Amino acid sequence: MMRGLWTAASGMSAQQVNLDVIANNLANVNTTGFKRGRADFADLMYQTMRDAGSTTGEGAKVPTGIQIGLGVRTADVQKVFTTGDLKPTSSAMDMAIEGDGFFAVTMPDGKTAYTRDGALKVDDQGRVVNSDGYALQPPIAIEAGGSVTVGPDGTVTVTVNGVSTPTGTKIQLSRFANPAGLSSLGSNLYLPTDASGAAVTGDPGSAGFGTVAQNMLEMSNVSVVEEMVAMIVAQRAYETNSKAIQASDDMLAMANQLRR
Repeated sequence: MMRGLWTAASGMSAQQVNLDVIANNLANVNTTGFKRGRADFADLMYQTMRDAGSTTGEGAKVPTGIQIGLGVRTADVQKVFTTGDLKPTSSAMDMAIEGDGFFAVTMPDGKTAYTRDGALKVDDQGRVVNSDGYALQPPIAIEAGGSVTVGPDGTVTVTVNGVSTPTGTKIQLSRFANPAGLSSLGSNLYLPTDASGAAVTGDPGSAGFGTVAQNMLEMSNVSVVEEMVAMIVAQRAYETNSKAIQASDDMLAMANQLRR
């Protein structure tokens, strides 16, 4: 009976992690470029009381064994990189990626981080930066007072006093063999890991890369309805495991009262 207590407790702990992930998804439902997380679970080791195929005293082999599971653990929490809905905006510096790819930005420590958040800005030096002031890579400079046009292939053109001039630099995208292996930094930024593989850089619209859509932002891929349903399931699973603990406790109480 003690085994049941610890097994049910592991189930409650797993559902708490599940609810934590769901809560984070719901909290970021309006975060530009946010990718929902999903908690995956795996069963724990088993206590084998009889092996399948073992021989009985009469020489026969039993068709099935006896294995008692010892609970559940959190296997991983992975990001789901499906594309979110695209929202039209009035800012020429808002960019969305239609398809595969990430924008690359340079962090203060010199590392390159990657993001799907295309809410770009122009800083006091005319550089194109993200909301944290990290410069887009490759660097793109916008002349003061100019209007910007970005083509689907990443070509940047600046118009000043009615004269359009290409900047000579394209917005480039990066992609990974396993985006789910990226490490989340917060602020919609990711760093590559050994699991994600190295970044592969290319022009938007080329083989394997999405295109750039100006005056658009990619919204979160969180579905409120799906998350609410998942939350109800997690809550009921948590409640059921708590009842299993209560049932084990009641059985222990009965055993303790046998000598009355």
